[in-house]
Amino acid sequence: MDADEYAWVDGLRAGAPAAFDAVFGAYRRRVFGYLVRMTRRRDVAEDLLQETFLRLAQHGRTLTAETRLAAWLFTVAHRLVVSWGRAQAVRAALAGDLPAREPADPAARSPADALADSQAQAALERALAALPDAYREVALLVGVEGLPPAEVALILGQRPDAIRQRLARARTMLAASLGEHAPDRWRST
Repeated sequence: MDADEYAWVDGLRAGAPAAFDAVFGAYRRRVFGYLVRMTRRRDVAEDLLQETFLRLAQHGRTLTAETRLAAWLFTVAHRLVVSWGRAQAVRAALAGDLPAREPADPAARSPADALADSQAQAALERALAALPDAYREVALLVGVEGLPPAEVALILGQRPDAIRQRLARARTMLAASLGEHAPDRWRST
């Protein structure tokens, strides 16, 4: 943890609004990016982002001095995505619908695709979206958010070796999807 993060945690524990504002400013985009990629819906991601930070406001005073804010926030976001996914499955089952699928029309682009300004970025976003949820989540938390696999294991309630294995498989799947755009280290030899 850096000095800012220690100060933010101390501020949150003391109930200082400025500390909350600083954490929100520092992590809002990262958590939103994770949420929009996991839910594939901007409106849902916005709601889950609000809920994530609402929980920080509610529980800030109970944080320990050693709390790592990124891990705490992504743990909350992960749990909210899981709950949202379960609710979606229940709604679909009750309505007799099949699970929602991405639009087949290539012109119907996700928010992440619309923001992508290069072919490589667009290809990566499509490849990430095509990954099964468990692999996409690990790839996002480690590869995009830069969290160490051991922290991701804590966030997801898995063993570190299971996370490393999922990450290796996710990279292999991404390399296959990305073809020439994939980094050499992801490609199987």
